Amino acid sequence: MDTDPYTYDVVVIGAGPVGENVADRLVQGGLSAAVVERELVGGECSYWACMPTKALLRSASALRAVRHLPGAREAVTGDLDVAAVLRRRDSFASDWKDDGQVSWLDSAGIALYRGQGRISSERVVEVTDGSGTVTELTARHAVVVATGSAALLPDIPGLTEAGPWSSREAAAARAVPGRLAVIGGGVVASEMATAFAALGSSVTVLARDGVLPHAEPFAGELVTESLREAGVSVLPGAEAGSVQRDDDGTVHITLTTGEEVEADEVLVAIGRTPNTQDIGLDAVGLKPGAWLTVDDTLRVVADDGAPLAGGWLYAAGDVNRRVLLTHQGKYQAGAVGDAIVARARGEAVDDGPWGRHAATADERAVPQVVFTEPELASVGLTAAAAEAAGIRTRVVDHDLGAVAGSALHADGYRGRARMVVDEDRKVVVGFTLVGPDVAELLHAATIAVVGEVPVDRLWHAVPAYPTVSEVWLRLLEAYGR
Repeated sequence: MDTDPYTYDVVVIGAGPVGENVADRLVQGGLSAAVVERELVGGECSYWACMPTKALLRSASALRAVRHLPGAREAVTGDLDVAAVLRRRDSFASDWKDDGQVSWLDSAGIALYRGQGRISSERVVEVTDGSGTVTELTARHAVVVATGSAALLPDIPGLTEAGPWSSREAAAARAVPGRLAVIGGGVVASEMATAFAALGSSVTVLARDGVLPHAEPFAGELVTESLREAGVSVLPGAEAGSVQRDDDGTVHITLTTGEEVEADEVLVAIGRTPNTQDIGLDAVGLKPGAWLTVDDTLRVVADDGAPLAGGWLYAAGDVNRRVLLTHQGKYQAGAVGDAIVARARGEAVDDGPWGRHAATADERAVPQVVFTEPELASVGLTAAAAEAAGIRTRVVDHDLGAVAGSALHADGYRGRARMVVDEDRKVVVGFTLVGPDVAELLHAATIAVVGEVPVDRLWHAVPAYPTVSEVWLRLLEAYGR
């Protein structure tokens, strides 16, 4: 075996949650692994996304829940302590220090190289650190790109010069702006509008394509209604034509209709772009700045669908654009790590649907929670997506507020549930819940979709009474035996 200290079985570019999990899986499988990170070990989710944003949202969510419970709401005499919320957010972001994550890498036997990683040739990665020193790492078996994505900044005149917030600046904000304009209506836009409205901002949402446009339509409608009740100005169809920041700091957003919106800060949340601009893709015949296309075992493939020569390059997480969600990236990490180990040992690769080395759930059973008020929890296909896929479906809806457990959970509980059934196979292929605190109900639906549990068998999964999960029984009753 090569004893060069800079040679490893696998080199992983990117030490976010995906890269960390890939490396851990490799080491557990008996291979050596090194990860390369240019920023903080732990990545976007730990410091600028999942953890700090949910910390911003949770305190207000808990306060709203108490205020909907007679007997408990009388005990609440004040409003949110914004400084305390921000301090709690800071703690969940580890004060933007990665010492704990670095310690974990060390304990797991994973080597860390800090700096910009660039592929220079087949299975070779050059790491340039802050001082300009270049270290060349060689991989015996594979290189995995797990560099994630960054906020997409649209080409709107004056926007860049106005110093807009991306999701990063919103998640790490040191103060709450008096007025916040949000360009976008998707998950990040909706969650941050919810959070900053609760923290005291006057929020305006410019939702060109509507609020949560990729969810079931009723979900966007309920979230829009709730945002407006919280004082947020939601403008469906509104599109920014130009942006200008005055010397006094005021941001002026001129809409394509000629109307103007003023704010102290503007958050742009319209999508993501891959972090592949400076990782050496051109050295292996790929386009810098492009999303990477992969097969079901996450090997990077060429335009004809075949793995690149030698099959040594993999891409996991946001960068392959299959699903831009942390938990789905970690799921991919397990598949790609195990696939690399199997190939390194000369073992068979189980890459068929639902196989150990295949990321099948990316296409069939992606769970997602949007932590707005009310929460949106969904898995699998929407009714529209199922129809577009040519599936003969039956869609069953139920008023979530009419379930006994919901009435007990909160006075005035509002919500809705939808079950999408494949009528030919008689299995659930999509499930959506919208309502307060529905996030923890989602995994049951995920299991039903992944397990392809026949509807007839679901009748025997009896929900406890009185819980919100009783909605399963009500949906099945509406569907019929």
